[in-house]
Amino acid sequence: MPNSAAAVSFISEQPFVSEQPFVSEQPSASEQPFLSVVIPIYNGEADVEPLMDCLEGQDYPRDRVEYLLIDNGSTDATVALLHQRIQIAQGQGFQFRQESETAIQSAYAARNRGIRLAHHDVIVFTDADCRPQPQWLRELAQPLADASVSLVVGEVAGATETNWLAQYASYRDVLSQAHTLAHDFCPYGQTANLAVRRSAFAQVGMFRPYLTTGGDADLCWRIQREGGQKLAFAPAAIVEHCHRTSLAALRSQWQRYGRSNRYLHELHGIPLMAPVTRRSLVHGVLHWSCKACLGICGTGWGAGYRRSPS
Repeated sequence: MPNSAAAVSFISEQPFVSEQPFVSEQPSASEQPFLSVVIPIYNGEADVEPLMDCLEGQDYPRDRVEYLLIDNGSTDATVALLHQRIQIAQGQGFQFRQESETAIQSAYAARNRGIRLAHHDVIVFTDADCRPQPQWLRELAQPLADASVSLVVGEVAGATETNWLAQYASYRDVLSQAHTLAHDFCPYGQTANLAVRRSAFAQVGMFRPYLTTGGDADLCWRIQREGGQKLAFAPAAIVEHCHRTSLAALRSQWQRYGRSNRYLHELHGIPLMAPVTRRSLVHGVLHWSCKACLGICGTGWGAGYRRSPS
């Protein structure tokens, strides 16, 4: 794991400049900011137990963080499972709250509900299918020692996978923040791993609740370009993400990225990207599979395929 004293980089500054290193001493527990962690969840019964395990495993002081799990109209056992786990966690001194957003079926609407109900001035976001690592909150909070930082982006890594399509998604680093931080228009962070000061919401507004995708980029861009606020990257603040395990789900994910691109084109004027076709997706998967098989067979050519060019 990177040394936390050197694990933070500034990406943007009034509104953004090239990356510069940032070094700070590890704050004492009493100096760490109070955090409100907001997590939307919809039909996530399979995610409740592993997610709660990860949240309870954070090495951040329990008395300085609250967790708000916002159900978005689940029809499975999510609500009942959350209720059971939260009662147990509260008995162990954790600050968990179970809330709901049923007026609008949208993860962004659920996040807005959490922002309104949060008690603290720093709002942290992740998703129900993410697995925050123990140092996640500690590392994510570190750049906030600089009062000019309003956005902190942590890394999203692929969870250990056995399904070959999920391995493909990991090979492509599908959700790595390296892609979003290098965006040609303006850097941003995905809500899978993002911290935002409440003052930034007061300045530019919250998420657009009726968006189904792209709302994280839209918010980060408004905060930087309209609010002139700084964004920082904390690469050691890691959450692992469970990738899609079927070709249909993987294609649906890429189509959602295409819709996001169109929304952002309409809102911010960014260029439209080429559409993702079934043929191009299958070609990419087969290309990776051949390289993976060669690597497994020990030919040498495929060794280290995960990082080789596509």
